Amino acid sequence: QVQLVESGGGLVQPGGSLRLSCAASGSIAPIYAMGWYRRAPGKQRQLVATITSSGSTDYADSVKGRFTISRDNAPNTVYLQMNSLKPEDTAVYYCAADFSGSAWDYWGQGTQVTVSS
Repeated sequence: QVQLVESGGGLVQPGGSLRLSCAASGSIAPIYAMGWYRRAPGKQRQLVATITSSGSTDYADSVKGRFTISRDNAPNTVYLQMNSLKPEDTAVYYCAADFSGSAWDYWGQGTQVTVSS
């Protein structure tokens, strides 16, 4: 069983920064891709950013130029550096892991990010 544990959420003022981390543990086979999603109150879950084992990245248009995803393959940890945060970035952020290259197999429990003055 694989566990994903997120950390680094919190309350930050508009324009501030936060760094989220997600560590994968358990029976770890090579992870093809890791990603971050978010769900804001009353809204559907949204893809934020993804990164493959080779380092290829993809971002939602709303976070391009402000957020950076990175990962350490050993250990299996993914990071999300969030700069120039806006109130609309407020959401629960979830980490996900894809072992097969075709679907998100495991999810973390989520970490709350609140951007407010």
